[in-house]
Amino acid sequence: MRTATPAIGIREDIRMGLQTSTYCGDDSGAFADSGAFYAEAALDFRRSVTSSAYPDPTVQPHLRDALYHVCKRGLDLLVSFGALVLLSPIILITALMIKLYDGGPVIFTQKRVGKDGREFRCFKFRSMVLNADSLKENLMDQSWHADPRTFKMANDPRITPPGRIIRRFSIDELPQILNVFLGDMSIVGPRPPVPSEVARYTDSDFRRLAVKPGLTCIWQVSGRSRLPFPEQVKLDVEYIQRRSLAFDLSIILRTVPAVLSGDGAI
Repeated sequence: MRTATPAIGIREDIRMGLQTSTYCGDDSGAFADSGAFYAEAALDFRRSVTSSAYPDPTVQPHLRDALYHVCKRGLDLLVSFGALVLLSPIILITALMIKLYDGGPVIFTQKRVGKDGREFRCFKFRSMVLNADSLKENLMDQSWHADPRTFKMANDPRITPPGRIIRRFSIDELPQILNVFLGDMSIVGPRPPVPSEVARYTDSDFRRLAVKPGLTCIWQVSGRSRLPFPEQVKLDVEYIQRRSLAFDLSIILRTVPAVLSGDGAI
Protein backbone atom coordinates (compact mmCIF):
# COMPACT_ATOMS: atom_id res chain seq x y z
CA MET A 1 0.00 0.00 0.00
CA ARG A 2 1.30 3.43 -0.90
CA THR A 3 2.36 5.66 1.98
CA ALA A 4 0.84 9.14 2.05
CA THR A 5 3.28 12.01 1.66
CA PRO A 6 2.78 15.40 3.37
CA ALA A 7 1.40 17.98 0.93
CA ILE A 8 4.25 20.47 1.38
CA GLY A 9 6.79 17.75 0.69
CA ILE A 10 4.92 16.71 -2.43
CA ARG A 11 4.93 20.21 -3.82
CA GLU A 12 8.63 20.53 -3.12
CA ASP A 13 9.13 17.24 -5.01
CA ILE A 14 7.31 18.77 -7.98
CA ARG A 15 9.70 21.66 -8.16
CA MET A 16 12.72 19.39 -7.71
CA GLY A 17 11.36 16.99 -10.32
CA LEU A 18 10.91 19.78 -12.85
CA GLN A 19 14.35 21.20 -12.18
CA THR A 20 16.02 17.83 -12.77
CA SER A 21 13.85 16.79 -15.72
CA THR A 22 15.08 16.88 -19.30
CA TYR A 23 13.90 20.14 -20.83
CA CYS A 24 14.06 20.50 -24.60
CA GLY A 25 14.51 24.27 -24.69
CA ASP A 26 10.98 25.59 -25.19
CA ASP A 27 7.54 25.43 -23.62
CA SER A 28 6.63 22.41 -25.71
CA GLY A 29 9.60 20.47 -24.34
CA ALA A 30 9.17 17.29 -22.36
CA PHE A 31 9.52 17.13 -18.59
CA ALA A 32 10.21 13.50 -17.81
CA ASP A 33 7.80 11.81 -15.38
CA SER A 34 6.53 15.05 -13.85
CA GLY A 35 2.81 14.25 -14.17
CA ALA A 36 2.64 12.15 -11.01
CA PHE A 37 4.15 14.94 -8.96
CA TYR A 38 1.61 17.47 -10.28
CA ALA A 39 -1.25 15.09 -9.58
CA GLU A 40 -0.44 14.64 -5.89
CA ALA A 41 -0.32 18.37 -5.17
CA ALA A 42 -3.42 19.21 -7.20
CA LEU A 43 -5.41 16.38 -5.58
CA ASP A 44 -4.50 17.66 -2.14
CA PHE A 45 -5.88 21.11 -3.00
CA ARG A 46 -8.94 19.70 -4.80
CA ARG A 47 -9.94 17.86 -1.64
CA SER A 48 -9.70 21.06 0.39
CA VAL A 49 -11.74 23.21 -2.02
CA THR A 50 -14.36 20.50 -2.58
CA SER A 51 -15.05 20.33 1.13
CA SER A 52 -15.86 24.06 1.17
CA ALA A 53 -17.73 24.20 -2.15
CA TYR A 54 -20.89 22.47 -0.91
CA PRO A 55 -22.22 24.23 2.19
CA ASP A 56 -25.68 22.59 1.99
CA PRO A 57 -25.62 19.71 4.56
CA THR A 58 -28.71 18.08 3.02
CA VAL A 59 -26.83 17.26 -0.20
CA GLN A 60 -24.10 14.63 -0.29
CA PRO A 61 -20.98 16.44 -1.60
CA HIS A 62 -19.77 13.47 -3.64
CA LEU A 63 -23.18 12.94 -5.29
CA ARG A 64 -23.58 16.62 -6.10
CA ASP A 65 -20.01 16.77 -7.39
CA ALA A 66 -20.62 13.73 -9.64
CA LEU A 67 -23.86 15.19 -11.04
CA TYR A 68 -22.15 18.50 -11.74
CA HIS A 69 -19.29 16.84 -13.62
CA VAL A 70 -21.65 14.69 -15.70
CA CYS A 71 -23.74 17.73 -16.66
CA LYS A 72 -20.64 19.85 -17.28
CA ARG A 73 -19.18 17.19 -19.58
CA GLY A 74 -22.47 17.04 -21.45
CA LEU A 75 -22.44 20.82 -21.85
CA ASP A 76 -18.82 20.69 -23.05
CA LEU A 77 -19.65 18.08 -25.71
CA LEU A 78 -22.75 19.95 -26.89
CA VAL A 79 -21.07 23.35 -27.08
CA SER A 80 -17.80 22.11 -28.59
CA PHE A 81 -19.52 20.08 -31.31
CA GLY A 82 -21.86 22.95 -32.16
CA ALA A 83 -18.98 25.44 -32.19
CA LEU A 84 -16.89 23.28 -34.53
CA VAL A 85 -19.79 23.18 -36.98
CA LEU A 86 -20.88 26.83 -36.72
CA LEU A 87 -17.36 28.26 -36.72
CA SER A 88 -16.00 26.03 -39.49
CA PRO A 89 -15.96 28.90 -42.06
CA ILE A 90 -13.84 31.06 -39.72
CA ILE A 91 -11.59 28.09 -38.97
CA LEU A 92 -11.02 27.41 -42.69
CA ILE A 93 -10.37 31.07 -43.55
CA THR A 94 -7.90 31.40 -40.65
CA ALA A 95 -6.03 28.28 -41.70
CA LEU A 96 -5.77 29.63 -45.25
CA MET A 97 -4.45 33.02 -44.03
CA ILE A 98 -1.71 31.40 -41.96
CA LYS A 99 -0.65 29.00 -44.70
CA LEU A 100 -0.51 31.66 -47.38
CA TYR A 101 1.53 34.04 -45.22
CA ASP A 102 4.69 31.97 -44.74
CA GLY A 103 3.85 28.41 -45.80
CA GLY A 104 4.46 27.08 -42.29
CA PRO A 105 2.23 24.79 -40.23
CA VAL A 106 -1.25 26.07 -39.46
CA ILE A 107 -1.60 24.44 -36.05
CA PHE A 108 0.79 25.01 -33.16
CA THR A 109 0.81 22.31 -30.49
CA GLN A 110 2.21 22.93 -27.04
CA LYS A 111 2.48 20.83 -23.91
CA ARG A 112 0.22 22.21 -21.18
CA VAL A 113 -0.58 21.14 -17.62
CA GLY A 114 -4.18 20.20 -16.92
CA LYS A 115 -6.30 18.82 -14.10
CA ASP A 116 -4.34 17.07 -11.36
CA GLY A 117 -1.13 17.85 -13.24
CA ARG A 118 -1.88 15.71 -16.30
CA GLU A 119 0.05 17.00 -19.28
CA PHE A 120 -1.66 17.18 -22.67
CA ARG A 121 -1.10 18.61 -26.13
CA CYS A 122 -2.92 21.93 -26.49
CA PHE A 123 -3.90 23.09 -29.98
CA LYS A 124 -3.76 26.67 -31.25
CA PHE A 125 -3.65 28.42 -34.58
CA ARG A 126 -0.05 29.46 -35.11
CA SER A 127 0.14 33.22 -34.65
CA MET A 128 3.93 33.58 -34.37
CA VAL A 129 7.02 33.08 -36.49
CA LEU A 130 8.35 29.54 -36.82
CA ASN A 131 11.22 30.03 -34.33
CA ALA A 132 9.13 31.83 -31.69
CA ASP A 133 10.13 29.53 -28.81
CA SER A 134 13.85 30.03 -29.37
CA LEU A 135 13.33 33.83 -29.32
CA LYS A 136 11.30 33.89 -26.10
CA GLU A 137 14.25 33.73 -23.70
CA ASN A 138 15.60 37.06 -25.00
CA LEU A 139 12.21 38.73 -24.45
CA MET A 140 11.49 37.64 -20.87
CA ASP A 141 12.56 40.99 -19.40
CA GLN A 142 9.95 42.75 -21.57
CA SER A 143 6.98 40.85 -20.15
CA TRP A 144 4.02 42.91 -18.94
CA HIS A 145 4.14 40.82 -15.79
CA ALA A 146 7.25 41.13 -13.63
CA ASP A 147 6.15 37.80 -12.16
CA PRO A 148 8.09 34.98 -13.94
CA ARG A 149 5.18 32.57 -13.46
CA THR A 150 3.49 34.02 -16.53
CA PHE A 151 4.64 35.74 -19.71
CA LYS A 152 2.63 38.38 -21.57
CA MET A 153 4.15 41.02 -23.82
CA ALA A 154 2.65 43.96 -25.68
CA ASN A 155 3.71 44.26 -29.33
CA ASP A 156 5.49 40.91 -29.24
CA PRO A 157 7.80 40.97 -32.30
CA ARG A 158 7.31 37.23 -32.83
CA ILE A 159 3.65 37.69 -33.81
CA THR A 160 2.94 37.63 -37.55
CA PRO A 161 0.50 40.08 -39.26
CA PRO A 162 -2.23 37.42 -39.54
CA GLY A 163 -1.43 36.47 -35.96
CA ARG A 164 -2.21 39.96 -34.68
CA ILE A 165 -5.68 39.78 -36.20
CA ILE A 166 -6.57 36.36 -34.86
CA ARG A 167 -5.11 37.04 -31.39
CA ARG A 168 -7.08 40.26 -30.99
CA PHE A 169 -10.34 38.32 -31.22
CA SER A 170 -9.00 35.09 -29.65
CA ILE A 171 -9.46 33.21 -32.93
CA ASP A 172 -6.08 31.57 -32.32
CA GLU A 173 -7.72 29.68 -29.43
CA LEU A 174 -10.46 28.08 -31.57
CA PRO A 175 -8.57 24.78 -32.13
CA GLN A 176 -8.81 24.26 -28.36
CA ILE A 177 -12.47 23.46 -28.98
CA LEU A 178 -11.07 20.09 -30.11
CA ASN A 179 -9.28 19.78 -26.75
CA VAL A 180 -12.67 20.34 -25.08
CA PHE A 181 -14.34 17.71 -27.27
CA LEU A 182 -11.55 15.22 -26.48
CA GLY A 183 -11.91 15.85 -22.74
CA ASP A 184 -8.54 17.49 -22.05
CA MET A 185 -10.20 20.83 -21.36
CA SER A 186 -13.59 22.29 -20.50
CA ILE A 187 -15.38 25.33 -21.89
CA VAL A 188 -14.94 27.09 -18.53
CA GLY A 189 -11.98 26.65 -16.20
CA PRO A 190 -8.57 28.11 -15.32
CA ARG A 191 -6.38 28.67 -18.38
CA PRO A 192 -3.83 25.85 -18.84
CA PRO A 193 -0.23 26.78 -17.93
CA VAL A 194 2.92 25.51 -19.60
CA PRO A 195 5.27 23.26 -17.56
CA SER A 196 7.96 25.94 -17.27
CA GLU A 197 5.44 28.22 -15.52
CA VAL A 198 4.24 25.47 -13.18
CA ALA A 199 7.87 24.85 -12.19
CA ARG A 200 7.80 28.31 -10.57
CA TYR A 201 4.47 27.87 -8.75
CA THR A 202 4.20 28.48 -5.03
CA ASP A 203 2.24 26.06 -2.83
CA SER A 204 -0.85 28.25 -3.17
CA ASP A 205 -0.64 28.41 -6.97
CA PHE A 206 -1.20 24.67 -7.34
CA ARG A 207 -4.87 25.18 -6.49
CA ARG A 208 -5.36 26.17 -10.15
CA LEU A 209 -4.74 22.53 -11.13
CA ALA A 210 -7.66 21.17 -9.09
CA VAL A 211 -10.09 21.24 -12.05
CA LYS A 212 -9.95 20.89 -15.83
CA PRO A 213 -8.49 23.91 -17.61
CA GLY A 214 -10.86 25.90 -19.77
CA LEU A 215 -11.23 27.91 -22.96
CA THR A 216 -12.44 30.82 -20.88
CA CYS A 217 -12.30 31.67 -17.21
CA ILE A 218 -13.45 34.21 -14.69
CA TRP A 219 -10.38 36.46 -15.01
CA GLN A 220 -10.57 36.51 -18.79
CA VAL A 221 -13.86 38.37 -18.49
CA SER A 222 -12.45 40.57 -15.71
CA GLY A 223 -9.48 42.19 -17.39
CA ARG A 224 -7.93 39.30 -19.32
CA SER A 225 -4.13 39.57 -19.70
CA ARG A 226 -3.86 42.83 -17.76
CA LEU A 227 -4.42 41.14 -14.40
CA PRO A 228 -1.27 40.21 -12.43
CA PHE A 229 -0.75 36.50 -11.86
CA PRO A 230 -1.66 36.45 -8.11
CA GLU A 231 -5.00 38.07 -9.00
CA GLN A 232 -5.57 35.45 -11.71
CA VAL A 233 -4.96 32.68 -9.15
CA LYS A 234 -7.35 34.36 -6.70
CA LEU A 235 -10.11 34.47 -9.31
CA ASP A 236 -9.41 30.89 -10.43
CA VAL A 237 -9.81 29.67 -6.84
CA GLU A 238 -13.01 31.70 -6.55
CA TYR A 239 -14.33 29.89 -9.64
CA ILE A 240 -13.35 26.47 -8.21
CA GLN A 241 -15.17 27.19 -4.96
CA ARG A 242 -18.29 28.61 -6.66
CA ARG A 243 -18.44 26.33 -9.69
CA SER A 244 -21.87 25.35 -10.96
CA LEU A 245 -23.59 25.09 -14.33
CA ALA A 246 -25.28 28.46 -13.77
CA PHE A 247 -21.93 30.09 -12.98
CA ASP A 248 -20.35 28.44 -16.04
CA LEU A 249 -23.13 29.76 -18.28
CA SER A 250 -22.74 33.28 -16.88
CA ILE A 251 -19.00 33.24 -17.67
CA ILE A 252 -19.68 31.95 -21.19
CA LEU A 253 -22.16 34.79 -21.79
CA ARG A 254 -19.69 37.36 -20.43
CA THR A 255 -16.93 35.95 -22.65
CA VAL A 256 -18.69 36.84 -25.92
CA PRO A 257 -18.60 40.66 -25.48
CA ALA A 258 -15.10 40.48 -23.95
CA VAL A 259 -13.79 38.66 -27.04
CA LEU A 260 -15.62 40.85 -29.55
CA SER A 261 -14.28 44.02 -27.90
CA GLY A 262 -10.73 42.66 -27.82
CA ASP A 263 -10.46 44.04 -24.28
CA GLY A 264 -7.23 42.94 -22.64
CA ALA A 265 -6.09 40.84 -25.61
CA ILE A 266 -2.43 41.00 -26.68
